[in-house]
Amino acid sequence: MNDLTIGALAKSAGVGVETVRYYQRRGLLPPNGAHKGAFRVYGYDELARLRFIRRAQTLGFSLDEVSDLLALDEETDRERARAFARAKIADVESRIRQLEEMRNALQGLVSCCEHTEAPAPCPILHALANAAEPMPAPRGKARARSARQVP
Repeated sequence: MNDLTIGALAKSAGVGVETVRYYQRRGLLPPNGAHKGAFRVYGYDELARLRFIRRAQTLGFSLDEVSDLLALDEETDRERARAFARAKIADVESRIRQLEEMRNALQGLVSCCEHTEAPAPCPILHALANAAEPMPAPRGKARARSARQVP
């Protein structure tokens, strides 16, 4: 896989040419390949680095974090790499908790909406419009149960 043009390099890594150029500007990839005639060419090292960047992003690492990971030595920096991974796990777990809280809030609003009789305002729209105000108690049979479920 030597002598790849920037287009072939990008295609092999599953990214666009502009992404390769952006990574070059950010210092994640060497700024220019070697010259071969009128073209700049790239080899396996650049392709491997580009794939590393994409895999790290898939795992949730930011480009700044990817830059830090690229600076590590595969043989001697295991502890630092593990620390980066553990920090990312903690970040992912925090986001999962936030998403669960959002889901629970939305489920409560949907439940309240299903059990609120007209002419009361829609609990979902009311909650979005009046976030600082408490939700109105639903009217009808499910009043006590659904009022507790709404955040």
